[in-house]
Amino acid sequence: MEEYDSGRIPEILRSFRKVAVVGISEKPDRDSYRVSKYLMEHGYTIYPVNPALKEWNGLRAYPDLKSIPRGEGIEIIDIFRKSEAVPDIVKESVGLAPRVIWMQEGVVSGEGARLAKSHGMMVVMDHCIMKERARIRD
Repeated sequence: MEEYDSGRIPEILRSFRKVAVVGISEKPDRDSYRVSKYLMEHGYTIYPVNPALKEWNGLRAYPDLKSIPRGEGIEIIDIFRKSEAVPDIVKESVGLAPRVIWMQEGVVSGEGARLAKSHGMMVVMDHCIMKERARIRD
């Protein structure tokens, strides 16, 4: 498996703070909930994306990436969905012009990664953003 931008993880996590979390859950026992809450507690701005939610942890939730206003300046798209959904998520994210497509542990899509790269995005694949954030020092 290609590493893509894994070597740039500390730089990414220090530089980019606005994160759209695709597949966020309202259930506290789910990884997407725990990771998003952790990121919020560490100064990241979270944009919850889940068509089943109106709100997440007091924040407005969006049914899809297209619903997030372009002016929000989303920097990272953090994906908690099945690997086969990644290419469509990347296509949907292009209008937001994120800097990074981040696929959580277990989420791997060479097609999605190549598509993101073709649009000038950095790609981190099969890494937990929370675990990686815990490893770096500010």
